[in-house]
Amino acid sequence: MTIQELVQSILTGVGGRNNVVTATNCMTRLRINVKDDGAINEEALKGIEGVMGVVHDRTGYIEVVVGPGKCRKCSDYCKELGIPAAADGADMTAGGDWQANKAAMKAGQKENKIKSMLKTFGDIFVPLIPGVIAAGLCAGINTLLGQLFPGSETNPVPAAIVLITAFLGLVNTAFMTYIPAWAGYRAAEKFGGTPVLGGMVGMITTLGGIDTISKVIGLYNEAQPLDAILRAGRGGVLAAVIGVWFMCKIEKAVRSKMPDALDIVFTPVITLIVTLVPYVLIIMPITGLISTGLVNLVGLVAMSTNPVVRAVSGYLGAALFLPMVAMGMHHGLVALYTVQKDAFGCVYLYPALAMAGGGQVGAALALYLKCKKAGNTRLKNVIAGALPAGILGVGEPLIYGVTLPLGKPFITAGLGAGFGGAFVNLMQVASTTWGPSGLLGCFVMTAGPSGAVMSVVYFVIGLVISYIMGFIFTYLATKPEEVANI
Repeated sequence: MTIQELVQSILTGVGGRNNVVTATNCMTRLRINVKDDGAINEEALKGIEGVMGVVHDRTGYIEVVVGPGKCRKCSDYCKELGIPAAADGADMTAGGDWQANKAAMKAGQKENKIKSMLKTFGDIFVPLIPGVIAAGLCAGINTLLGQLFPGSETNPVPAAIVLITAFLGLVNTAFMTYIPAWAGYRAAEKFGGTPVLGGMVGMITTLGGIDTISKVIGLYNEAQPLDAILRAGRGGVLAAVIGVWFMCKIEKAVRSKMPDALDIVFTPVITLIVTLVPYVLIIMPITGLISTGLVNLVGLVAMSTNPVVRAVSGYLGAALFLPMVAMGMHHGLVALYTVQKDAFGCVYLYPALAMAGGGQVGAALALYLKCKKAGNTRLKNVIAGALPAGILGVGEPLIYGVTLPLGKPFITAGLGAGFGGAFVNLMQVASTTWGPSGLLGCFVMTAGPSGAVMSVVYFVIGLVISYIMGFIFTYLATKPEEVANI
């Protein structure tokens, strides 16, 4: 069925062209507003070739699931038929539903190989974020407790503190030690393989047997094990993701030739055996070199001994982070975070990027005052509703509901956030994980050379700087009449 035929069939199923008020695409769906809800024939819609589902959860509105890419083509053809769109990526309204604005923004973006690759990393790691945050928070609190209760022969640590740190340490170790296994499991789900086999490939990355293999073939460095071409953990999650992608190719090829009666026994064994030799001997060393290069790059900027270099890199990172989020480019940073975590035990890049949310808060406060002066109660209430989430580190309502649709405040928020990023990078604040930001990020900003307590203090100061500078830039750049009728 062509796009034209699909759209015509959908229009018939919703009561005809004359019953349609608007038709808009999101990521996978054609979202339709109708005049007469009773004219919708859900069963007919579900029976159309190319329709994967129907969501009809409120009167006068229905979503027809047709899949990514196709939904945009359907929306474009509706426009050719003279059916207006309710929202468009280039025509989002400030104060509207931020989730709808986000979907419209994403739908309007063109895909390319780089964005597709970065999105793949995001799809793999986003479900792991609860574990990342839990492990990082436990590590951060442990670091704070260790500094507040230093142990010595004359001043032993209270038993209750020892128990608390032991339990917190278990949570952190359970995730961070085996993160390649978790990444491998998720990668297999993403690439269409057997998840437990992907988890096994990721787990193998961390096992001591890799060192034995490396010694036998002469790739191990006894004097400096961390510099070995091949060692346990070499390549980390980057190796696991690429290795599991290769494994899934092997698994599909083996399964296509394997008799059904033998599949469950022999396909997993053959897949792992064929995968492991190139994985251990080729993929792990190569991705290890890439990881080393990334670590050295971070060392040159975020960990530079030159304070000017640190400040400039922090400013640029914080200022450019939100545009990266809006374009979907931030997913690729996950691999860099994990490489830093593996190499340093902490993440130096993330605290500066977390300042971007502070710039949004400052910009929103400036817009609130401008709306108050212009008498725009509606947008003022939207900002008031989104601000608490932004202060706590959940920035999407402010980004997609306020600053990005208005355009200029999105830019001024980034410019202001850069000053906070420059400060925290200058003070070498480091985090135990990534994910939490805003005030909730305080508990993970406990790494770095200044000690846990001072790292948290510097992070909070950086947030305040971002608030102030985001406010100043936005207040000076925005006139009351620009927000009067939005």
